[in-house]
Amino acid sequence: MRGLLTVPAPAAQTAVFDPDLRWRLHHQVAVRPEPFGALLYHFGTRKLSFLKNRTIVEVVKSLDDHPDARSACRAAGIDDAQQAPYLHALGVLAQSQMLVIKETQ
Repeated sequence: MRGLLTVPAPAAQTAVFDPDLRWRLHHQVAVRPEPFGALLYHFGTRKLSFLKNRTIVEVVKSLDDHPDARSACRAAGIDDAQQAPYLHALGVLAQSQMLVIKETQ
C-alpha cells in the first residue's frame, strides 16, 4: 500500500503522536473533501496536506468522537493488524500541527 498522506513541506516537531491518546483536528484546520480523499489546510501555519483515501479522511474527521486514535481506526473498519500506515499518517499530521491532543474537561 502506498502512503496515505502527502505533506509537501518538512513537518515541524511538536507533540509525539501516541495512538492511545485522544486526538482532534486543530481548530484552525479546514478539511475539503476531494475525489482522491481530502485536502487539509491549517490557517495558522499555512500548511497544506493531502489525505490520499477516504478511509483516512473518515478516521481524521472522527477522531474527536473516540477515546483514542486506535478506536477511531477500528470504527472506520481498519482492524488492528492493518493500522500501521494509518497511525503513521496520523503521526505525521500531529507533527505538522494538523492534529492536537484533545484536552479532557
